[in-house]
Amino acid sequence: MKHCISFLTVIALGCGLTACDDNATIAPSGTSTSSFTATLLPANEVPPITGSEAGGSGTATIAFNLTNDAAGYVTAATMDVTVNVTGFPAGTALTQSHIHSGAAGANGGVFVSLGLSAGEVNFPTGSGSFSKQGITLTVDQANTILANPGGFYLNIHTAANPNGVARGQLTRTQ
Repeated sequence: MKHCISFLTVIALGCGLTACDDNATIAPSGTSTSSFTATLLPANEVPPITGSEAGGSGTATIAFNLTNDAAGYVTAATMDVTVNVTGFPAGTALTQSHIHSGAAGANGGVFVSLGLSAGEVNFPTGSGSFSKQGITLTVDQANTILANPGGFYLNIHTAANPNGVARGQLTRTQ
């Protein structure tokens, strides 16, 4: 069920509320989950990656675990992320991973860090996966991504490509 805030409601309640998009939903009191995916490609980086890491690819699955108040508004959020990669050179090690603000073809600032430490994730064969659970999001971060997931991308970084080696725009899956 979709609920949008009408213009008159915004005027009556004052500032601080935002209108929802066609995909936004307000869950009843309790908990809910919103899921996203991203197809990670070196060609999606700006500029596109060249060299030995250009043949890699991956997928990311992201679940927002949301707590909602009686009116259905998000009051707390955490995020679980799993990234699977293949085709990178043997011994590839990740240095960072983030969700950035930015449309396809544009670079943006870090919006949410996955909390990955340099060297924490290594792919001895050039393929593998990692998961991060319970990453805390602010209510504003969660609501901003929920309102426009396509305006954000997830990427992974390596020493050879410190600005990002593969990225993909977020796509809502439910």
